[in-house]
Amino acid sequence: MKNIWRIVRFTSQLWPFYIAISFFTVLLALMGVLQPLLTGWAIDQLRQGTHANLHNLIVIAVAIFLLDFFSNIFSNISGYIGDQLNARLSYYLSHRYYEHLLSLQQQFYDTELTGKIINRLNRSISQITNFFQFVTNNFLQLIFTTIFTLTVAFHYSWQVGLLLASLYPIYILLTIRSSPKWQHYQTEKNDNLDIANGRFAEVINQVKVVKTYLQEKRELNLFDHHYKKVIDINKPQSKHWHVNDFYRRIVLNVIFFAVYLFIFVQAVHGQLSPGNVVTLILFSAQIRIPIFTISFMVDNFQRAVADSRDYFEIMEIKPSIDDKPSDHTLKLSRAAVSFNNVVFGYDEQAVLKGVSFELQPGTKTALVGESGEGKTTITSLLLRLYDVNSGSIAIDNQIISNVSQASLRANIAVVFQEPALFSGTVRENISYANPKATEEQIMAAAKAANAHEFIVKFENGYESQIGERGLKLSGGQKQRLAIARALLKNAPILILDEATSSLDSKSERMVQEALERLMRGRTTLIIAHRLSTIQAVDQIVTIRNGTVDETGSPTALAKSGGIYAQLLALQTGSSEATKKKLQAYELKG
Repeated sequence: MKNIWRIVRFTSQLWPFYIAISFFTVLLALMGVLQPLLTGWAIDQLRQGTHANLHNLIVIAVAIFLLDFFSNIFSNISGYIGDQLNARLSYYLSHRYYEHLLSLQQQFYDTELTGKIINRLNRSISQITNFFQFVTNNFLQLIFTTIFTLTVAFHYSWQVGLLLASLYPIYILLTIRSSPKWQHYQTEKNDNLDIANGRFAEVINQVKVVKTYLQEKRELNLFDHHYKKVIDINKPQSKHWHVNDFYRRIVLNVIFFAVYLFIFVQAVHGQLSPGNVVTLILFSAQIRIPIFTISFMVDNFQRAVADSRDYFEIMEIKPSIDDKPSDHTLKLSRAAVSFNNVVFGYDEQAVLKGVSFELQPGTKTALVGESGEGKTTITSLLLRLYDVNSGSIAIDNQIISNVSQASLRANIAVVFQEPALFSGTVRENISYANPKATEEQIMAAAKAANAHEFIVKFENGYESQIGERGLKLSGGQKQRLAIARALLKNAPILILDEATSSLDSKSERMVQEALERLMRGRTTLIIAHRLSTIQAVDQIVTIRNGTVDETGSPTALAKSGGIYAQLLALQTGSSEATKKKLQAYELKG
């Protein structure tokens, strides 16, 4: 229940809607109570036969009509406001969830399935908003209807009023007793749904791999396995709910039997007039609606509680990397970068064990090492996607953990090995780093990236849709758009996750030309996969066993006998064995 109240507090902007709905709800509840009273009065008037006061009966008929007429108006106004509340609630909860996800560190995404994160949002928001829509449109009206009904029932017969009043605590108590087990089942169902839908999203994103390896049946079987578990769990859950609902309704049936007995007995003894009897019977029938509606509401409530738990489970995760009030804005003068005895590991697995090296302003530095030595980790630490365990990274003598993340990343551009493009137009992808860029700036970046020529050949030019992750483009075209995006950002520090490793010779040449333009005048850190692409760098840093093995120019390291020299020897070797060893290194990168 506390999570439901948290949602109400979360959406404090919606209080005007809550208040407006409450106002109309009270009016509707009061109107609902007046109708049985008017009906009872009419019957008592009609008992007088030809002596009945026709004027009074006409007034009662007009009053009943007006109650119906205004109930129709008020219920639709209340429903309209409830619908607006529901739409805004969905927006606020989704916005808070998305905003929070974007604030979480990279490590959170390393351990979570994308589809699972999305499914949690869809399921949680759907159940929560459905529950709130039901509550706002119905619950308060049911509460006030019950209060007014019981007040009138006690007025005519305290015994009947007491019996009707006992319905609620008995029904709610029986429901609460069955609720924990139901929620346990729901949690199990949600876990399986998250896994199934998470894998579903992953397969759709990589459907080419699935088809290439003929694994359609395997993926479908995995999907079916978890959904069949949901079906299996649903059986005992549904049985548990309906068995308990049967017992609840049996109790209600017995109480209503006693209510009708009291009404009839009191009527026979002259304690109630026929009009009073009809009024009480109508009230008893009317109070059945809130009672049986509670059954539906409890079902929705339990789903909302179970699903809001998933929502707040994510919302309660605190970002491990967060800006502190004392953090200042990074101010660059030279763009010199230094790693000082950096130690880092994922959980308990040590990756870097005291790494130290420097990037001089405007120079190109290549990281060389076998797969798993921590080259990509070094670039992630420079971007502060992770925080170092010990040691420090500084830019122009400013430790990056003491500056705001926004100011740090605003000064670093990245070109990934796998270009990360979004669905949308060519223009939108190039201007992603600078949405306010002018037409001339976007075009200049595209020309510098050797992309303008192929862009203008598209039917819609810069307005052409490129598909999800740029699927409509070739590998070289995607890389050149990524380079254009980095050029447009115009950051003084550049990270290159060797952007030519998977391209054909012609595309590689065009991308390499674009990269040369991009690196000009920037402090550049390159993750090297192909030795042929780093021979013109100013400095090579070799990584071995989590530490810096050698640092120096390509010429110096070529003679040192270290990792770089060994790889060069493999590259210049003519035997089939050396070629295979070098190729294995380049593929591992």
